[in-house]
Amino acid sequence: MNYAQLLFPDFSLILCGYLVCKYTALNRTVWEQVESLVYFFLFPVLLFHSIVRTPLDLQAASHLIMAGLVLGLSSIGLSYAIPKLPFLRKHIDTRLHAASAQVAFRFNSFIALALAERIAGPQALLLIAVLIGVCVPLFNVAAVWPMARHAQRSFGRELIRNPLILATGLGLLANIVGLHIPSWTEPTLQRIGAASLALGLMAAGAGMQFGHLMKAKSLAISLLTVRHLLTPLLACWLAAMFELDKTQTSVLLAFSALPTASSCYVLAARMGYNGAFVAGLVTLSTVLGMLSLPFALGVLR
Repeated sequence: MNYAQLLFPDFSLILCGYLVCKYTALNRTVWEQVESLVYFFLFPVLLFHSIVRTPLDLQAASHLIMAGLVLGLSSIGLSYAIPKLPFLRKHIDTRLHAASAQVAFRFNSFIALALAERIAGPQALLLIAVLIGVCVPLFNVAAVWPMARHAQRSFGRELIRNPLILATGLGLLANIVGLHIPSWTEPTLQRIGAASLALGLMAAGAGMQFGHLMKAKSLAISLLTVRHLLTPLLACWLAAMFELDKTQTSVLLAFSALPTASSCYVLAARMGYNGAFVAGLVTLSTVLGMLSLPFALGVLR
């Protein structure tokens, strides 16, 4: 399978967003509003719908869930450890690290959901939704904690206000208790989902910025190495250790190699940190995803 060709539709939307923002009147002022719409409404609806619409067989997916959680906790640990490494300690600004640590473990759910079905059909879409469901709360907690701690802000308040955590928690609760979405709402929810994917990918492109990366090269290289090299290698080992089947292995490897979440810089800016630097990391991660995804799916798999 040609994974570069498989990824082309998603990355072409990212490129479209970048070109539209840079060369037309639809500049950052417009796309900031689009990001808010996607982050606070469209994407939470898509996430809730993806989790609720298909009953979760937690026993069948238990090995994948465990592998995903171990992978997530490991990448969080690697990210948090960067300022403590002897050869990096002097080169890392702790405030900048607090804002950007999330880049090493968060993932772009827009790309995950857009890519999943093309990798291995509807089963892969359900499995990626399960991973999103269990990992988004963990990753958002891990993203908010160092910033809230460094800025001495209320950690619980930041979590309660996070729309992705709310959507995920409600979706899992509804699925577990057996609630179903009325069939007459399906067309509307599917249109919202399609809009969130297209606008989310274009917004990721519109937010791409390279200029601020030179401020902390050591930090940028360390975080992106964890995101795009160490995490896929660890996922390959975990797939073998947990004896995942072919589809689960493909999903875990794709999950491990995704670009970081486009909302990283939104969260950093909203909490009063250097959003421009985080936006630069998101930009470079998006570009590196064009290499790490074919590497994970085509080489490691």
